Amino acid sequence: MLSKKKLLLLSTLFFISGMSGLTYQVAWQRALYSAFGSDVDSVAIIVSAFMLGLGLGALGGGRIVDKYPNKALQFFCFSEFGIGLFGLISYPLILFIGDIFIVYNLAVVAVVNFLLVLVPTLLMGATLPILITYIAQFWKNIGQTTGHLYAINTFGAAIGAALTGFILFNYFGLNVVTILAALGNFIVAILAYLFFNKAQIKKVDNKIV
Repeated sequence: MLSKKKLLLLSTLFFISGMSGLTYQVAWQRALYSAFGSDVDSVAIIVSAFMLGLGLGALGGGRIVDKYPNKALQFFCFSEFGIGLFGLISYPLILFIGDIFIVYNLAVVAVVNFLLVLVPTLLMGATLPILITYIAQFWKNIGQTTGHLYAINTFGAAIGAALTGFILFNYFGLNVVTILAALGNFIVAILAYLFFNKAQIKKVDNKIV
């Protein structure tokens, strides 16, 4: 049975996950601009990759966790850890790819960077259906579960975007900002595994106690 304290902790972790996700989006857009010098193109690449990645990731994550619902928490931690690993190397990697492909035409550059950013966004998209499946083992109202997690994650994303644009960029460089976002993912993965991996599942109807 999931206590209210543990639900609050899990919600906080998903809030942090949302913050990291939009921190990446803002930082990667700046990084692509630094690498290729086209702000309009970098925005288009980032937004397109995020939208497609979140959608495909949610679809794929939902199908995988439906087959292995008892592994939902492990899948969630794996996804967060994978996002964090990419985040750690993302800034130098984008610059490295930029050095290689800067001589190519815009279409090639766009495709390469689109695919590069698509990888972590697939994992980001997978986290929501995976976490819904995990909480649904305790909280049987799927509508409330989905609405609760989506709202928490979206609010975290909004805070992350504002924090990055108005505060973090005033004090830190792009590489440090992406590393901070990665640390957020690592914290989420580690704490979720430590506090919830051995949680005993007891089915309850429509409530957390």
